[in-house]
Amino acid sequence: MVVQRPAESSSQQGLATLHVEDRNGVVHELEAVEGWRLMEILRDHGVGMDNTCGGALACAECHVILDVEWARRVPPPREEEIEKLDELPMLYENSRLSCQIIWSDEMSGLRLKLAQET
Repeated sequence: MVVQRPAESSSQQGLATLHVEDRNGVVHELEAVEGWRLMEILRDHGVGMDNTCGGALACAECHVILDVEWARRVPPPREEEIEKLDELPMLYENSRLSCQIIWSDEMSGLRLKLAQET
């Protein structure tokens, strides 16, 4: 007798996920990879990170707003990031540059919103 296993669902347990609200208000659930910059994850999934400086802190086009609950759980910004954020025309309490946040699986469930202003 041959026993078939049920097909695995696309939302397997254990996959690290990132929840992103794009500039049109659409929420995307993205699979994230340990050690990648948030900017790279967003770019590779096609969610608003097309024209970036590659993480060199030169453009601030990767400006995101972290969910209030998550802002405390992500490593704090370094001085260079704070200086670049200060150059933006619109800054929010939980503004960050996604090129400066390195994904770790402890961040699974992170929620953020792409900033309208760059």
